Formats: sequence, C-alpha cells, structure tokens
Amino acid sequence: MFKHSQLDSVKAWLAHPAHAAMPLHARIQRAIRHLILDGALGAGKPLPASRALARSLGVSRDTVESAYAQLHAEGFIERRVGSGSFVAGMTEFTQGWRRPRHDSLRQDSAPPLSQRGAIMFHSGGLHGVLRPRPFLQGIPETRTFPLPLWERLQRQVLKEVGTQALLHSDPQGAEPLRQAIADYVNLERGARATADRVLVLTSSQQAMMLCATMLLDPGERIFIEDPVYSGARKAFDAAGLDCVPIGVDRHGIMVEQIINDPQRAKAVSLTPSHQFPTGATLTLDRRLALIDWAARQQAWIIEDDYDSEFHYAGKPTACVQGLDPHDRTLYIGTFTKSLFPGLRIGYAVLPPPLVQPMTVARSLFDGHTASIAQLTLARFMEGGHFGAHVRAMRGIYAERLEVLAGLVRKYLAGFVEPRVPVGGLQMPCMLTGTVSEQAAMDAARRAGVELTGLSALYAAGTGPAGFLMGFAAYTPTEMEDAVKKLARAFRAVEQRSPP
Repeated sequence: MFKHSQLDSVKAWLAHPAHAAMPLHARIQRAIRHLILDGALGAGKPLPASRALARSLGVSRDTVESAYAQLHAEGFIERRVGSGSFVAGMTEFTQGWRRPRHDSLRQDSAPPLSQRGAIMFHSGGLHGVLRPRPFLQGIPETRTFPLPLWERLQRQVLKEVGTQALLHSDPQGAEPLRQAIADYVNLERGARATADRVLVLTSSQQAMMLCATMLLDPGERIFIEDPVYSGARKAFDAAGLDCVPIGVDRHGIMVEQIINDPQRAKAVSLTPSHQFPTGATLTLDRRLALIDWAARQQAWIIEDDYDSEFHYAGKPTACVQGLDPHDRTLYIGTFTKSLFPGLRIGYAVLPPPLVQPMTVARSLFDGHTASIAQLTLARFMEGGHFGAHVRAMRGIYAERLEVLAGLVRKYLAGFVEPRVPVGGLQMPCMLTGTVSEQAAMDAARRAGVELTGLSALYAAGTGPAGFLMGFAAYTPTEMEDAVKKLARAFRAVEQRSPP
C-alpha cells in the first residue's frame, strides 16, 4: 500500500489546476510514474489494489485500471496474476538517473549553448502580442483588413485545388504567388524579376538568416548601416559575421566609406528606399556607385525593401536590384507590414545562380512551404486587391503620421522633437529636454506605452538619444490617449530629477 505521503502526492496531482485538462486516469498514471522516477517507489514495491486505490482517491476502479494498464505498457510496473501490481525492476542506468545529480541543469542555470546559440538567445526575439500597445513600431493596421474577401478567395482555392493543397508543396513557393510577386515588384519597384527567381519565405528575417549563412563564412566581413535594423544585425551576429558599421546621413549609407575601405568585405546590407530608422533615401549616384563596387569586388548587396509600399511624399525610388546589371543584388520583401503579421509570408528575388542553393537551404531549415495561404495571397494580388489595399492603407497611414506629429508637438514640446519621415510605419523623435532615453523608455513602459530606443540601434550604442513611435496600427484617439500618458510620465520623471 502507499504511504500517506505517497497517496497525498497522487491526490495533489489530481487536484492541481495545471493538470485539469488531463483525463483522471492520465493524472493518476503520471503521478505514480513520478513517484517511481523520483525513487519514492523502489523496484519491487507493491502498488495498492486497484479497488482500494480507487476508493482512496474517490474515482472508479476502471479509472485506476486504465492508469495501471498504461504504466504496465510503458514498463514502469509489472502485473502478476493473483499477486497484484509491482514497480518494475529498474536497470542500473535508470537507477543512476533517479539519484540527484550535482551537475544536473537547474532552471536558473546557464544553458550549455554553442557560441552561435548563445548569441541568438541573448539577442532576444519577438514576444507574442495579442493587441499591440502604442507605440510599438513596425505593426500595420489589421482591424480594417478585408477578411470576408480573403475568406472567399481561400474557399475558391480549396474548391479548385482540393486535397492537393493539403500535400507537400513546392519548396521554392507556389508558382502563382511567385509570378504575382515578380509582376508586382517589376511594376511597382522597378525590379528585374521572373517567377523562377523568386523564393517564397516566412519572413524577411528568414531571408536575412539565409543570406548570412549561405553567402558568408563565420568571421567574414559585412558592411551594415549605422544605425541599423536590429533584426538584420541579430541575424549577422548569430552567423558569426564581422559586422562593419557604415554611417548614414540624409542621403543614405555613406558609400564612399565602403569604396575606400582597404579591407575586402563579402557583402553589404542596406535599406535604401527608406533607411531604418532614420528614414533617409539612398540617392541614385550612391546606388550606382554601390552596384559598381559590388561588381568589382564580387560582393553581394542585400537590399531589404521592408516597407517601401508606404511612401507619403513624392514617388518612391526604384529598387537597387532593378538597376544592377551584374546580378549581385538580393532583393528582400515581406507582406507582414503591407498586409498582416499573421500571414507569415516574405520573399527574396535572387540572382539565378543562388536560386537553387537558397531553396535547398530554406528546405533544410524549414521543410516545405504552406500552400493554402500562398495560393490565397496569389489570388488577392492577381485580382488587384493587394494594390487597392495598399493604396487605402497609404492614405490612412499618412493621416495618422500627420496626427501623431501634431500630438507630439502639442503635448511633448520641451521633451522631444519629431522627425517626420517621408514614408514607413514609424516616426523618429529626438530627445531635447533633461529626460534621458532610458528614463523615458522606463517611464513609458510604466504608463503602458511601448517605445523603441534609438541609441541602441547604433553600432556602439552611443547614437543620439531618442525613440521610434509606431503609428500605423493606432487610431488618432488611441494615439492621443497614449501621448498624454507619455506627457504625464515625462513630467513626473523631470520633477524627480535633481536640478
């Protein structure tokens, strides 16, 4: 029979809220298994008769019998006709496992990661957000997305493709979507793309990881913008690359620093249409100089065109890839910001020699692609709905940017100065008062407002103090409420600061 402590342990398993979703027999089986693995029930020890245990636990005998049957099937107990149930004879290995070990991992101990794993872990990642708080940047408005239209197109796909959509799909991506992407970037971005040069991915972040691991070896140099998009920097750091920061001015990345650098680099990563986070656009002369440098050095240009759809002043410039006659440019785009984050579809337009290697690598990392969402998106684009949605959101975002700039000037004057961009989904603000960047970030978080600090986006973490304010996903009323909270929070910090 069980001791009182053992019976109490089983009862605790039955009553624990975390186990509420488990059937009763599974909870009893898990509880007894833990007693065996922890050494509380040694090899050969008898278990209570099923009828007696059922009475003690207040359950049916069949429930206990089901638990015993599973324990027997897993080899934890032996059942002898006429004698009852006993803890199985444990092997020497299992007994060694049961004993407490001084070198066992604790929850608060440092995990034994590789150098690359440690870099990836400490660089942080995205956190699940059911409804983003103002002013989380990079998030589009999703409440106005035409869901009924999307659902209708998806039903059409399932009706016409049938069960074929449930099977493994093309590792390069569904051909109709690749063709739709090629047509779109050729028309809207001035690219030179064909369907066979498009690789469909889950995100631009996956594209960065592929570029980092497939084009460069650990220790090799890559030029990056300074300040830089943190996602790209994390991908390159995780791959063990030597990231060389190149300054950015109002004309974009300073290409002359790249050309004059005496040491060779294998690649350069940039956001030329709308530099993150400054908003600068790379001028044509610098684009052409960069293309010439890449051709002479046999280097790669990694062009992240992350939110080029949203340009509010004048017409957006053509992408670098469309200007490059030497096929040294990899063009990366995403639908995460133009449509909705849950879609999980991005893409890369690749030089022909890289298509097959990149496709194989993507398959190694991620298996095959998800066809239903891709085929639905292809229909959404072919029917002109994507263009219509982008045009509608461009108008909404331009209005929200204007509203946010006005709110910052009205309520945060003396604390920050807004730098109104010509495009994108976020607005940089430079701190002008006595409140430090860290103090501003901490105060905002306590007030329920999310800000992205600017100085950490610079190579040495010593850039100008300020923050980014995302505006696309928030209504004017939501933004006004949040800006007022910031104003109160900043005033409280200022009042506590010593003179």
